[in-house]
Amino acid sequence: MSDIKKIFAKDAMPPAGPYSHAVVAGPNIFVSGCIPADASGNLVTGSIATQTQACIDNIKAILAEAGVGIERVVKVNVFLTDMADFAEMNGVYAEAFAHKPARSCVAVKQLPKGVPVEIECVAYTG
Repeated sequence: MSDIKKIFAKDAMPPAGPYSHAVVAGPNIFVSGCIPADASGNLVTGSIATQTQACIDNIKAILAEAGVGIERVVKVNVFLTDMADFAEMNGVYAEAFAHKPARSCVAVKQLPKGVPVEIECVAYTG
């Protein structure tokens, strides 16, 4: 497993459980789900746009720690607790992921710590 590297970014929210911020395996970086929280673990409140931006900021910090930018993201999964938030989330998402990676967006019953949005992604380093 020496070819698999765990990533922890001090500028991203602390993991909410027993997992790494990301794992680098071959040319891929698998970023764990990011919730709207700051680097101290305090939840970010406010609009869904504000909370989506907090998730994206965490992703950027994790990717930076792994040595790449957000433009290297090839797949994104967005989890919302209410699809009524889709349009507002999508506005922030579109600015951050202007290169339009593949994406899924699903509604879920509940997310960790009661947040309304969580975003995970895969980036390519090759």
